[in-house]
Amino acid sequence: MAKKLGLHESLDVHELFVAKSLALTKATTMSGLAKDGELKKILEGYSTLSTRHLQELEQVIGGQEAEEKS
Repeated sequence: MAKKLGLHESLDVHELFVAKSLALTKATTMSGLAKDGELKKILEGYSTLSTRHLQELEQVIGGQEAEEKS
């Protein structure tokens, strides 16, 4: 049985999604500009991990919206 998020929880998830999206954009941009190979590798790893986190958050948000429509 899926549990419905409260309004404050939904807002927290949305805020987390926005912050993570901005951090991903910055890391992706900076990895293209980085000259140091190790720094570039770290930024690319962070981008990959952040993308996975955003997909998981999207599932939480998407599941919540589906519940509200039914």
